[in-house]
Amino acid sequence: MDLEGYGLIRLIFSVALLLAFGTSVIACGGEKSVTPMRAQSPVATTPADGSVLKISLPPDNGPPPKIDGSRAMQYVKEIVAFGPRPLGSANHKKVEDYILAHLKSDAVENDIFTADTPEGKFPVHNIIAKFPGTKDGIIVIASHYDTNYPLRKTSFIGANDGGSSSALLLEFANQLRGKPREGYSIWLVWDDAEEAIKPDTEVPFLDDSLYGINHLAQTWEADGTLKKIKAFLLADMVGDADLNIERDTNSTPWLEDVVYEAATRLGYQSHFFGRTQAVSDDHIPFVKRGVPSADFIDFNYGYNDVFWHTTQDTVDKLSAKSLEIVGATMLETIRILDKMDSLPPK
Repeated sequence: MDLEGYGLIRLIFSVALLLAFGTSVIACGGEKSVTPMRAQSPVATTPADGSVLKISLPPDNGPPPKIDGSRAMQYVKEIVAFGPRPLGSANHKKVEDYILAHLKSDAVENDIFTADTPEGKFPVHNIIAKFPGTKDGIIVIASHYDTNYPLRKTSFIGANDGGSSSALLLEFANQLRGKPREGYSIWLVWDDAEEAIKPDTEVPFLDDSLYGINHLAQTWEADGTLKKIKAFLLADMVGDADLNIERDTNSTPWLEDVVYEAATRLGYQSHFFGRTQAVSDDHIPFVKRGVPSADFIDFNYGYNDVFWHTTQDTVDKLSAKSLEIVGATMLETIRILDKMDSLPPK
């Protein structure tokens, strides 16, 4: 993810597509097409088959969730201080150890395997912290923590792209630790090897990325865990000071509506769904397996994506308030899901 040259090509390509009245680009994990829209009502969605799916939301009651945005921002600074963290590097191992050190008092599962990539075999380490609830089922919150291109020297530190969301999950752990949950169990997942390994276009992007989360989805499908997952919430590029989370058309429509309702209840709706985009990201392996999923991502980071996958993705472009907004909205989304009598299917 450093690539000033690639970033320039990426920008020229985006401008050309915009002139053609549409865009299609590769995000931290995916493609998107942009169509401005207003968010739909959170009480009715329209599935792909054209039917209208009614969902009943619980009343807005109880104290709003709290997130320490300043503490989350400090975690971002500490993560990027290690430098670039591509798969298999010493810095990557340092960030693994850093995350695990913060989770030393929690129930942690390590999903470790070897990925066979176009650039060779690399060790991959997914980290899962589990916080049990009283309700039958699991809600997963995920973020990747790696940067890309292991065999290419790069100064890309990914402050927003991987750093902001990984830090936010550490703050979620602070909020969940030692507090009995009257709701679904929450599993925090720091997934690995999300970024492309090969630094050219010979291999299609989605065939050379998402190694960690694909492995986890396959493992959980095989051992029956997948059936217990009620929702998969992905955080990716969530620290932008000029925050505008996309409405992702690859995410589950009714769950996106719940996200917007959560943002509205907290007074944060102006930061959500000003744009509609189809994003291929870490949630796709779960979407394909029928798990209701929502991607919290502000892909248009830095005006026409000029910070994405470049050395300009640095901490000074981020905001503690943005981390607070996204974090609180994700927790409020979970609070709504906890209180719903039943959750709709995908």
